[in-house]
Amino acid sequence: MAELSTLESLLEMGFGRNSAERAVANTGNQGIERAMDWLVEHEGDPDIDEPYVPPVGVPLGGPVGDQASQAQPAVADTAEGTDILDMEQEIQDGDTRRPMTEEEKREQVKRLEDLMRLKQAERRERERAEEVEREKQRRKHGQELLHIKQKLQDDELKKMADLRSREKMEDKMAKQRVKDKIARDREERAKKFGGGCAPAAESTSAPVQPPPSSPVGGQGPPPTKKEYDECRIQVRLLDGSALTAVFKAQEPLAAVRVYVQMNGNTPEGQDFTLLSPYPRQVYTELDMEKPLKELGLVPTAVLVVIKK
Repeated sequence: MAELSTLESLLEMGFGRNSAERAVANTGNQGIERAMDWLVEHEGDPDIDEPYVPPVGVPLGGPVGDQASQAQPAVADTAEGTDILDMEQEIQDGDTRRPMTEEEKREQVKRLEDLMRLKQAERRERERAEEVEREKQRRKHGQELLHIKQKLQDDELKKMADLRSREKMEDKMAKQRVKDKIARDREERAKKFGGGCAPAAESTSAPVQPPPSSPVGGQGPPPTKKEYDECRIQVRLLDGSALTAVFKAQEPLAAVRVYVQMNGNTPEGQDFTLLSPYPRQVYTELDMEKPLKELGLVPTAVLVVIKK
């Protein structure tokens, strides 16, 4: 049985002449398997169906360069290549070739079509495996990015928590310094006057004695204004109860507010300020830094706690 040439086999399988000639030329006419592999790999090329013009001096399908020395081993690399090579030279004897019958042509074309389908299936399987690997890499990259993003968010949350903790600690230390100052002032007053804050029922000021009457017909010296270095403050709380304490005249109004925070029943965290009912005046944060004497609260005064 005579075998079809590579080009004839490709034409019998339905390939166009231009693409078949290009496959034979680019594989160095090394067999039908090589030509089919080339067609499967380059079926999407834009010039696959354009007419092929072989180089000058090189016949169609002739080996070019190193292909001449690699032609025979390349065909015999696989079992299919060996079978096809044997099939092409099965009945050749010298220059004698017998034409193939139609039945033989159909049989050979069928075998080649089966081989072509096998190659296409192998290519699809290879492309599917490559696509699966690319998807794995994409997911892995996405997980790495997600992990990095989560780590950045955790670091930011940790920084914010540390900042809030530091601010709370600084605020606690500031309050402690005010408490210590009030405690020292109390100790100084206790040492000086023999007691701490005066109770509500006691008064630190002595009863005012009427000025002595001046002799008839004479004028005495003008009365001098008494200077007070302490003041007695009564504070009415939100629930109607009252606190009374004695403060130095030069202490700021903030000392009274701290005293109310420490000894009153104001809920923790409740923001409040102080109010003078007569004359009515709501004290601001700026007033909290002023001395009691400057605010006119010496020697005695009544203040009211109000919510901000």
